[in-house]
Amino acid sequence: MDTLEIRILNSLDASEYRHIRLESLKGNPESFGSSYEEEKNLSIDDFKDKLSSLDSFTFGAFHDNELVGIVTLKQERLIKLRHRANIVAMYVSPHKRNLGIGRKLISRCIEQAKLLEHIEQIYLTVVSTNTSAKNLYLSLGFKSFSEEVRALKINDTYIDEEHMVLFIK
Repeated sequence: MDTLEIRILNSLDASEYRHIRLESLKGNPESFGSSYEEEKNLSIDDFKDKLSSLDSFTFGAFHDNELVGIVTLKQERLIKLRHRANIVAMYVSPHKRNLGIGRKLISRCIEQAKLLEHIEQIYLTVVSTNTSAKNLYLSLGFKSFSEEVRALKINDTYIDEEHMVLFIK
């Protein structure tokens, strides 16, 4: 029987998290500001530190005990920005896509943001050509508010990104 568990990752998950994070950067370089080359030599302790941050929550989707999806909710800390959070590093392994895992991960981020004292709105950025991801975010209530042309550059190719927001209060 298939089981899916969504939970906050911690330092004990660092090895599995490192594996899927590098998979995401290698397989979908256009979707992330960071690159495989920048993160492949990070130590397990670096990944433990990421998962232990007090300013963020990294959620993992475990399908039959295999980590197959990740997403991070980051709180802003500056006084004038602390009403905001950002969803970053969203990824589901290709062999587990189209099963609703991405929806469950983003929904869990929204639920967590609603529990946080100051958070009123959630931001995310998505590659402009990633229609399936944009449709997911729109279906969860996010609204597009701008497009950043040439936001990323991979070798000689530019990637445009769309900025979206969800108001929760």
